[in-house]
Amino acid sequence: MSGRPEQLFPLFAEVETLPGIGPKTARLLESVDVTAPRDLLYSLPYSVVDRRRRDSIRGADLPATMTVEVTVGAHRPPASRGGAYRILVEDAQSDFQLVFFHARASYLTRILPVGARRIVSGRVELFDGMAQMVHPDHVLPPAEAAEIPDFEPVYHLTQGVTQKTMFKATRAALERLPELGEWIDLAQLGREGWPGWGAAMRAAHAPQGKVETAAEAPARARLAYDELMAHQLTLALARRRERKARGISSRGTGVLRDRVLAALPYSPTGAQTRALAEIAGDMAAPERMNRLLQGDVGAGKTLVALLALLVAVEAGGQGVMMAPTEILARQHLDGLRPLAEHAGITLDILTGRDKGAERQAKLAALAAGEIQILVGTHAVFQPDVAFADLRLAIVDEQHRFGVRQRLELAEKGRGADVLVMTATPIPRSLALAQYGDMDVSVLDEKPPGRKPVKTALVGTGRMDEVVNHLRRAVGEGRQCYWVCPLVDESELSDLTAAEDRFRHLRAALGDGVVGLVHGQMPPADKDAAMAAFQRGETKVLVATTVIEVGVDVPNASIMVIERAEIFGLAQLHQLRGRVGRGAAESTCLLMFRAPLSEGGRRRLETLRETEDGFRIAETDLAMRGAGDLIGTAQSGLPRFRIADLERQTGLMQAAQSDARALLARDPALESARGRAARVLLWLMRQDRAIRLISVG
Repeated sequence: MSGRPEQLFPLFAEVETLPGIGPKTARLLESVDVTAPRDLLYSLPYSVVDRRRRDSIRGADLPATMTVEVTVGAHRPPASRGGAYRILVEDAQSDFQLVFFHARASYLTRILPVGARRIVSGRVELFDGMAQMVHPDHVLPPAEAAEIPDFEPVYHLTQGVTQKTMFKATRAALERLPELGEWIDLAQLGREGWPGWGAAMRAAHAPQGKVETAAEAPARARLAYDELMAHQLTLALARRRERKARGISSRGTGVLRDRVLAALPYSPTGAQTRALAEIAGDMAAPERMNRLLQGDVGAGKTLVALLALLVAVEAGGQGVMMAPTEILARQHLDGLRPLAEHAGITLDILTGRDKGAERQAKLAALAAGEIQILVGTHAVFQPDVAFADLRLAIVDEQHRFGVRQRLELAEKGRGADVLVMTATPIPRSLALAQYGDMDVSVLDEKPPGRKPVKTALVGTGRMDEVVNHLRRAVGEGRQCYWVCPLVDESELSDLTAAEDRFRHLRAALGDGVVGLVHGQMPPADKDAAMAAFQRGETKVLVATTVIEVGVDVPNASIMVIERAEIFGLAQLHQLRGRVGRGAAESTCLLMFRAPLSEGGRRRLETLRETEDGFRIAETDLAMRGAGDLIGTAQSGLPRFRIADLERQTGLMQAAQSDARALLARDPALESARGRAARVLLWLMRQDRAIRLISVG
């Protein structure tokens, strides 16, 4: 399929080919990504003005937009420069004034000659008891009244582009709509009561009232679905290409897993058992696994990861677990080691620190298959790292390990299965948009023994009370994190905030009790400070947010977060998850500076009310919107013009299963519906997907 189908040419012409759009307007539109008639069509009106004709403004609930026929009366030019030019007019039952500022008298006498009949349309307001219409939107002779639509769509404007220009240009673009085949499943179309694509486009640009500008209106829902469908088709094509890459079938015997499970003091949760069954099923299949393991804070991902790695070892192969930082890699090692010992297998770690002979010895052991499970940082990507038989790669995706790295890692083991773990609960709709090419397993139960964390809100004014509370807790042998805010983008001020707090607490609690970690420290110092806290040598760790990522100190049972109101919800939830891992009752103090903004208050109250990360993520999404939640710039999240990820999760799910079903039935997209789907991909500028079909 070489190039864009011919029937779409008119929609992808230069935007200047539309009436009323010259080079200057074209440049303005380009700044909001409108470069072709197609883009204008996908910029739907957000509101509608009722411009139906009325006999009179009498009895109307003012202020309101009105359209009436009037007889033009006396003109009253302004008494002084810059004053208002008033024209008296009379409709069928009452009189009112038209008011103009900075208008030339010659122009006004030409368009509104005394005694003439005119149709005027605009906003009517009462001013000193007199009804007036300031700067009417339309003034036309009755013969041309048809130019004013009964319902006029209102478009989002960009600087320098008027509603009139948008209206005229979109009408012209609508005249170019080609007849396209239907890409949505006909049964679904009927069930939802959706119009065809062309009809939906025409209806969405000519809403007959407020109801029709809502996201649920059939025409809009259908156009939103098209966007989501194109996106999910792209992901499904990528997924298929990835699965076609030869996978390896790894069937475990269960021997090693049974040894580990027998040694555990508790049984796995239902969610852990279910996730493991899904993973083991994928590993046994001949296609390559591409699965996302989503777990809330403390849901027990490490156990699932180890058991999955053991499947690879039972099948005679090797597994690797990647972490984003050295601290985390060592922590994974410490978490896995006691369990691996029960299974009797060899575990080792490879990070940037390994140099010289030591590194060579590890690489040799790895290539010979003597190391069965490797834990590491991105150092395991280096070209000289070779496995004897890599079956499973687990990526602990704390900070957006992109699709490209997932592929690179899988290349290390030709066809190795890939499992990505994330500790940030992601709302279902976002998970589908971001990881739609992956299968998802969710850990939504807490293992037995995890105690709830008491969360309290405290104003900054009560700092002394908080410090006294700490003094008592430290006296009882407890440990505490004290998180300082990232005040602004400059690292220096964060540093001063953390250092000031460190000095204040050290003066209050004594030398040697308080440690400090912040982003500006050399990695070795950071590790040393973390390690001293992990060993319990320091009792209070003052930190900027470097600690949110997976650090595990079971004895830490107090978390103080200063200026909590300026943190995001997901971040606060992650930070709170650092306590409540041991036997002690844990508390999280959210310190805020009054007055709180509406959003700040909602965030803090949400945290006080719930520990369910998925609920917190949904609230976060509703409050911030999808782009902010994961930072659109680096998220690779598509920018939809019509679909709304927050409110149309159901559509996204339908689009995903529909896209996968269509490709399963028609892998080359050659049926009538498949060919229509190709046109949809071109229409939605999904050129990447189109390349994948031809490769497929």
